[in-house]
Amino acid sequence: MTPEQVAAASKPTVLALGEAYNRCPTTLRRARLLGISGWAFYVTGRAGALGDVRAETVAAALGFIAPDAVADGWDAAARAVRPSEVAAASFAECCRWGEEVLGDLPRVDRLAVLVERAVAAADASAMPLFAAWRAMPSDAATAGARVAAGLRLLREHFTGAHLVAVRASGMTPLEAVLAGPEGASGAMACGWPPPYPPVGPLVRRRLWAEAMTDRLVAPAFTALGPADGAELVELLTLARAHVPG
Repeated sequence: MTPEQVAAASKPTVLALGEAYNRCPTTLRRARLLGISGWAFYVTGRAGALGDVRAETVAAALGFIAPDAVADGWDAAARAVRPSEVAAASFAECCRWGEEVLGDLPRVDRLAVLVERAVAAADASAMPLFAAWRAMPSDAATAGARVAAGLRLLREHFTGAHLVAVRASGMTPLEAVLAGPEGASGAMACGWPPPYPPVGPLVRRRLWAEAMTDRLVAPAFTALGPADGAELVELLTLARAHVPG
């Protein structure tokens, strides 16, 4: 497989499993223990690696979430706890989920190695969230925790690359969400209020942006080579089938 083929084939699983821990009831209880809502925990858990920045900066980094929705979560969390503490709690929940859910995957040690190699080789240019998370120390000890942590970082890499590709295509983040598979419901989930622009003219640009995303992420998989890249796709497919829902 070429690096772009590996990127395209692995993207759905990385996007799904890279944030699956956020839907775990134990993770949501962690938010309540911090005294914040699940939404505040999600926004600040992702962007807290940037440090004590303004909500406008967080909205620019996240991209696909409406700025007002970002500010609601970020500012509410900041009144109760420092962003770095929420980020640390979110990462701890990610590792806990990975150990519990992914720890008994077939060849999980091998998957951890391949994911970590891709993370280390990725180009972080124009992707501040990915760069911030990769720079943070990791205490993931078990193979399952390492896989979950690595997939979280790869998810930020894919998402950051897609934001760059969307802007290069001439679309706004809202237009990209509307042209995606979830359409208006996805836009509402990301906090964008209606009315929405027509989607038809955006479909071709969306397809271009998807292909460009794979191209931007491909260097992370170049380091694996064709055989290891194909093995990574195989193991990710097994992992996705293993996770309930």
